[in-house]
Amino acid sequence: MSKYVSQGTINAFFDGQHADPFSVLGMHETENGIEIRALLPDASTVVVLDKETQSAVCQLEKIDERGFFAAVVPQIRSFFAYQLQVFWGNESQIIEDPYRFHPMISDLDNWLLAEGSHLRPYEVLGAHFMECDGVSGVNFRLWAPNAKRVSVVGDFNYWDGRRHPMRFHVSSGVWELFLPKVSLGQLYKFELIDCYGQLRLKADPYAFSSQLRPDTASQVSALPETVPMTEQRRKANRSDQPISIYEVHLGSWRRNLANNFWLNYDEIADELIPYVKEMGFTHIEFLPLSEFPFDGSWGYQPIGLYSPTSRFGSPEAFKRLVERAHAEGINVILDWVPGHFPSDTHGLVAFDGTALYEHADPREGYHQDWNTLIYNYGRHEVKNFLASNALYWLEHFGVDGIRVDAVASMIYRDYSRADGQWIPNQYGGRENLEAIDFLKQTNHIIQQEIPGAISIAEESTSFAGVTHDLNNNGLGFNFKWNMGWMNDTLSYMKKDPIYRQYHHNQMTFGMMYQYSENFVLPLSHDEVVHGKCSLLDKMPGDTWQKFANLRAYYGYMWGHPGKKLLFMGNEFAQGREWNYQESLDWFLLDEGIGGGWHKGVQNFVKDLNRTYRENAPLFELDNDPQGFEWLVVDDYQNSVFAFERRSRKGERIVVVSNFTPVPHYDYRIGVNVAGEYTEILNSDTALYQGSDLGNKAVVVSEAIESHGKAQSISIVIPPLATVFFRVKEAKKPRVRKAATKTAVKTTAKTTAKATTKAKKAEIVAETVETVAKVATKKATKATAKTTTKRTAKSAEKVVKEKA
Repeated sequence: MSKYVSQGTINAFFDGQHADPFSVLGMHETENGIEIRALLPDASTVVVLDKETQSAVCQLEKIDERGFFAAVVPQIRSFFAYQLQVFWGNESQIIEDPYRFHPMISDLDNWLLAEGSHLRPYEVLGAHFMECDGVSGVNFRLWAPNAKRVSVVGDFNYWDGRRHPMRFHVSSGVWELFLPKVSLGQLYKFELIDCYGQLRLKADPYAFSSQLRPDTASQVSALPETVPMTEQRRKANRSDQPISIYEVHLGSWRRNLANNFWLNYDEIADELIPYVKEMGFTHIEFLPLSEFPFDGSWGYQPIGLYSPTSRFGSPEAFKRLVERAHAEGINVILDWVPGHFPSDTHGLVAFDGTALYEHADPREGYHQDWNTLIYNYGRHEVKNFLASNALYWLEHFGVDGIRVDAVASMIYRDYSRADGQWIPNQYGGRENLEAIDFLKQTNHIIQQEIPGAISIAEESTSFAGVTHDLNNNGLGFNFKWNMGWMNDTLSYMKKDPIYRQYHHNQMTFGMMYQYSENFVLPLSHDEVVHGKCSLLDKMPGDTWQKFANLRAYYGYMWGHPGKKLLFMGNEFAQGREWNYQESLDWFLLDEGIGGGWHKGVQNFVKDLNRTYRENAPLFELDNDPQGFEWLVVDDYQNSVFAFERRSRKGERIVVVSNFTPVPHYDYRIGVNVAGEYTEILNSDTALYQGSDLGNKAVVVSEAIESHGKAQSISIVIPPLATVFFRVKEAKKPRVRKAATKTAVKTTAKTTAKATTKAKKAEIVAETVETVAKVATKKATKATAKTTTKRTAKSAEKVVKEKA
């Protein structure tokens, strides 16, 4: 028996209790020479081989029958590269001893991880392919500062926590072990003895791939290559560009008809990308795709933040889906959930026995609404873990933006809590200062590292400055969901048209705060589940009115300032609530089944997106008061709204909505400029299953005062409809300058050179022209007098009729 290793130490290894394996195992200097020790449970014989010559150096003595081996290498006084030939009965294999390798984490990485300022900790922590001393393998690292022992277990070691205990770095709380020959796709977890001596089996928080539920292991996967941001994608994200977002739940957009199973990422790309392109959306937003255990959470309770869900295939396949979208000029936004996580035992909960990722006090760390745990944003390592995750998706998968879920639940300590159920911040307030700081830090990192990528906040309160610049004490988001607009307008649309006149302000109030933030107008998945009905079923009236109401509402939304978001299925007016376990009701687009109603809505949304993209007034100045003006804002009795949208170049679009089933003929609207008003989109046309009432000819403005404007137009407004007019401003008449003396002299000289006949002809022509001018002048005066008399008589007649 090695006199340097006690039986108690050996027992600790086999009991899975030893926390410092490198102090015992591997190669060590002793007074007798170099001693090699190996822990190989169930092995019968172990021979040390010189790695360079492959010759046997010595055989290790089996000093414990359970599989602990040790021996002093004869005649060798310095460390050398070796391998172990291990016999399991009659079979043998040559292995690399993981305990002969030096630590691979740098002092700088240790320091940055401890400080919580490592920009990309996912490049250090987790499982990474690398080479050490000419040997390829996987380096496993885990942050678990309060664990008593951590082992990596997996397919490569029979899931036996005794075989590969890890090295502990006290300065950072990180455990590390390099395992040679571990291959791509092998499953693994971390086995911990927590601070209370309890055994825990945890998935890797930084795993790049995970098993399909209900299995929970992490999977060895390479870090994807980075995807550079392009100028085209950067431009498409700008606030002065058209942004129309199609929100998609990949598990239910479309399914395999044969077995109702999911399509994989590549199959989805084949069908989804052409469809989104055809429909004219500029962006796709995916509901969360970080690995999650429960289908019913739709991804909003993730555990594997760094793992694209395996439900639809591999990380590489998801990356191809994003690439396919980019190839068609479509940007991709990913729902991101840094607000909470589920309490599944293989996840982050009580990771090393302590509340490592969450708050220990349930008044701070437990989310009552969702039965989940809240991250401790005040802990540097946790904030680092989350902020770098946003960067990971943007950099390594080419995602163009993130939509941050449930921001309100993060920034308020009393969110959904009664008095006494929450803890104030250090100043006695309700704001979660640490969460606010985390959000600012994340947005700062995105802006610095990937200029052009965007972040969107789902923030349901009036918290000030969500989209304001970080230097102006804002949170630094690019856009914010306008939940107030959505709630107000849907509340209005649910009402029978006869009652809408009493709630007119619900459609106009959004403009009171439109310029306080950069807004997205969302009709999201949240509005079509949990008994809220589909958007179509929210609309009152018979079938015709329901569809007309919905089309008119979409038209109003696309005309209104703010970027657009529509959840899948709403673009063809799915009649039932969304069910995450089934495909959308695509059969409704069959006219034999849907009667053309659903196809009509789909056609209208397609044309809305086209009109939106092609007309700068509808998007360019969303966040500038110069881009919008009410033309008719107070006609509550008729539930009519009219407004003008403008571009930087002064181009104009007029949008008119009528939210009653009563058509209006000769409805006069005051307008800003004289000119031609051409109807370019009408939600009531026959193509969309409307009554086909509208303005077939160009409407020319008249010098008739209306709504405080000198010019006005008289139009037909169809029932329950929204109409768009493109404005062609009338050209102002040119004023010609009289010919100068120089020009006259030049003409005279030129004329003198002409023939006598030509001179006579010219004189005759000039005489005729002069006579014509005189005649025209007299005729004009006569006409003016006649017109004046007729106008006076007409006015007198009108006055008498009114009297």
